[in-house]
Amino acid sequence: MEFEAPTSPRFFVLEEGILRSRYDVDVDTVDPVNHGDAPRCPRCGAFVGLLKWLPPYRVELELHGKELGDFIKNSAYELLISERLAEAFRAEGLTGLEGFHPVEVLRVRCMRKRPRQPISVPRYSVVSTCYGRAAVDTMLTRVRTTRPITCLECRSTTINAIHGIVLEPGTWQGEDIFRPRGLPGTLVVSERFKDFVERHGFTNMRLTPAEQYVKDPSNLGPAPLPTA
Repeated sequence: MEFEAPTSPRFFVLEEGILRSRYDVDVDTVDPVNHGDAPRCPRCGAFVGLLKWLPPYRVELELHGKELGDFIKNSAYELLISERLAEAFRAEGLTGLEGFHPVEVLRVRCMRKRPRQPISVPRYSVVSTCYGRAAVDTMLTRVRTTRPITCLECRSTTINAIHGIVLEPGTWQGEDIFRPRGLPGTLVVSERFKDFVERHGFTNMRLTPAEQYVKDPSNLGPAPLPTA
């Protein structure tokens, strides 16, 4: 009987669908917009998130595509998800989202040619994303930064380019969607979450294997790997 060594967990970066896709949409929050404090690193005090959005949750949507999808990224910290996505997430016991507060959509502005049929507007909830214990492997993740990391708790720095994300072994605690230490503005999901999205056919969600993820607006190229 052959023994199969356990494989390392696979992770994926979650983004909205491609720009100008069928589900392309922008979110505008509507006054009054209330905010709570932004989270900070318990060790160095650096910010590890944006100001928390507080009720009332009221938005207007600008639809550049043809229909509204299941997933709208207000920011990496707060997402709008459809009722069917929210119900399936909780029913299947996935982890990493909290809140699930109803959102009032006051208006949908169609930015393209007015459709013949009225736009169907799903019921949306706002959810907060987990700031997990999973940490970016500073030796293997090829990011270009403007300053060195000084706090090994939050691993906060200014990042100018990302060419692949590798998480430090043993730091992930099983969340299905989370923001890792070192990249708090990036949404990372488990393989279970990827399978969940594909099985249900949820829309406006793009999943890229973490080690293949590239974000490099200035075309700086990947940082060199450390030498032995």
